[in-house]
Amino acid sequence: MQTPFVATFTIFVLAIFIGYHVVWSVTPALHTPLMAVTNALSSIIIVGAVLQTVDIGGQTITLTSVLGAVAVFLASVNIFGGFAVTSRMLEMFKKKKK
Repeated sequence: MQTPFVATFTIFVLAIFIGYHVVWSVTPALHTPLMAVTNALSSIIIVGAVLQTVDIGGQTITLTSVLGAVAVFLASVNIFGGFAVTSRMLEMFKKKKK
């Protein structure tokens, strides 16, 4: 049984709306731990996307495998960018050497 498109799309839009409000209401002190959690979630996305990118049903390239490859790329950019931002923010909290 497939879920109707409207119900799935409604859940997607609500997730965007709630995610936006949750992230923008985070205080700056909690930003670095939030970035670490975001990186962890992106790594889970990569695992699922890699599983979709492999050979499915005897075909080498399907729409699912292409979308999986795009998801791997976008999640990788998010992970590496997140680590860079987290590293810069942690540098701000270190004491400066004289």
